[in-house]
Amino acid sequence: MHIITRKRLNEFAEQHPNARAGLEYWYGLMKQHTFHSFAELRAIFPSADRVGKLTVFNIGGNKARLIAATHYNRQKIYIRAILTHPEYDRGAWKE
Repeated sequence: MHIITRKRLNEFAEQHPNARAGLEYWYGLMKQHTFHSFAELRAIFPSADRVGKLTVFNIGGNKARLIAATHYNRQKIYIRAILTHPEYDRGAWKE
């Protein structure tokens, strides 16, 4: 899949180095697979959840949450936010 944008991954990893390995692992898996449905995505990322039209990924053993809009028909995933668990739990990203 084409990931838009890797810059968000790098920025989060700069501020939260403990999440870097998990983000790199997620990025690698997303780049090497083609997903046509949420079911196919869950086969690789079993902890992924759908929240409305967004997909939420647990990164690096729950070190972070990555929120993305996944367009299976265009093979693109748009990273909306990468948050720590306290930031995610506040729920402001849902607005």
